[in-house]
Formats: sequence, C-alpha cells, structure tokens
Amino acid sequence: NTMKLAVLAALFGSAAAFAPSQQGRASTSINSLNGWVPDESAFAWGLPGSLAPVGNFDPLGLSTGVDLGTMKKWREAEAQHGRVAMLAAIGMLVTEEPIEYHPLFEAYNKDIGPAIRHLDEVRAVSPFFFEILVLIIGGLELNRALKGFVAPEGDFGFQELNEDYYPGDVGFDPLGLKPSDPEEFATLATKELQNGRLAMLGAAGMIAQELTNGEEIFVNLGIAQDRFDPSTLPVQF
Repeated sequence: NTMKLAVLAALFGSAAAFAPSQQGRASTSINSLNGWVPDESAFAWGLPGSLAPVGNFDPLGLSTGVDLGTMKKWREAEAQHGRVAMLAAIGMLVTEEPIEYHPLFEAYNKDIGPAIRHLDEVRAVSPFFFEILVLIIGGLELNRALKGFVAPEGDFGFQELNEDYYPGDVGFDPLGLKPSDPEEFATLATKELQNGRLAMLGAAGMIAQELTNGEEIFVNLGIAQDRFDPSTLPVQF
C-alpha cells in the first residue's frame, strides 16, 4: 500500500552528483560551522574524516590545491553517498535469506531472491511505486537544495554551497542526537564518514557478487538455505 511504499522510499537517501570543479566563493574568513573553521594549510581544509592508522588518506593527491568551495562539494557528495550506501547495505542484508524482512512483501510466502531483483517484484506488485519514489526523492533533494545550495540567480557556480552550510548537515535530526560540543560533533562526523566509506565498498561488493552468480549474500557464504526460484520473477533475463 501507499504507506509501505512511502516507508521504503524514504530509506533511499539523496546523493549529490559529482560535478566539474568550480571556484567556490567561500573564504577562510567564514565563521565556525559546527566548530569547524576552514584551514587552507590543513588536510581537506581541516574537515573531520581522518582516522588512524590510515590518517590523511589521499594517495592520488586529489585534495592538493583544491579550493574551499570544491572541497565542501566533495565532502557533501561523500557524506550523502555514504548515507545511501549504509541504507543499501543494511537493506540488502535484511531483505534476503535468512532474515527476509521486506516492507512490501510477505517474504515467508515467497522467496523473492537477491536484492538486485527486488525492484522487478516491486514494479509487478505496485506499478506506481517508481512514480511515488521519484516524488519523495525529489522532495528530499529540494529540501537539501534550499538548505545548502546557493540560489541559481546572479553570479553563482553550479552546485555551489552556501558559505554558512556545513557539508552534509541538512538539519535532519529527529532524535536530537547532534552534539553541541564541536569536538564531539567532529568525532561523530568522522564515524559517519568512515562507516559510509566502508558501506560504499561493501554495497558495491555485494551488488557485484549478486550480479556475478545471482545468489543472495548469506546463501553465497553457505550460511543460509537457497529457496529462490528465478522462474517466479516477473522479469526474466
């Protein structure tokens, strides 16, 4: 039903697309944002995200000489992609064997297989799902654009962030978990980024594995029973 569709679609985060580098108008005179003050001499302009033992990991030197506006856009994109990947990784694991919890299906009646094929079932069961999904994601992206991006008027750069916007801080904190202490905020931001980076690698690996042999994650590991019958899918390939 519509409520279930809305719940599932809300799990899809929004991710900013990487765009060609543009000179940002922000400067080092900007006021503190969540305790962060841009420092051109520091790695990634002093943004949190580095963690021992890797430290300032940038083997290709992509951050060298990058202006503040571009660095903020990259961090915005990284944070958003990491959030999407964390949701994706969790979603793939809980909707497949042996857990098989799915908000749109009674999975105990039918094994709908690896997560990469679930959208086939979604389209078959709820034909208007993708239209609803587009509207929800569009609303999330509109809110993020209004919150963090420079209005497209006058002299502005494509996807240029507002000077008073901290990358990734869209104001969504329904549980009030955001620390008020700058050091605690930096620690929490680093944890989110590190988990997001791991999730991006993890989700990509799981998707690649399922595309390779068509088996669910835990089935492929040999710790879950394979009950999936590909012939039951509405779309065959």
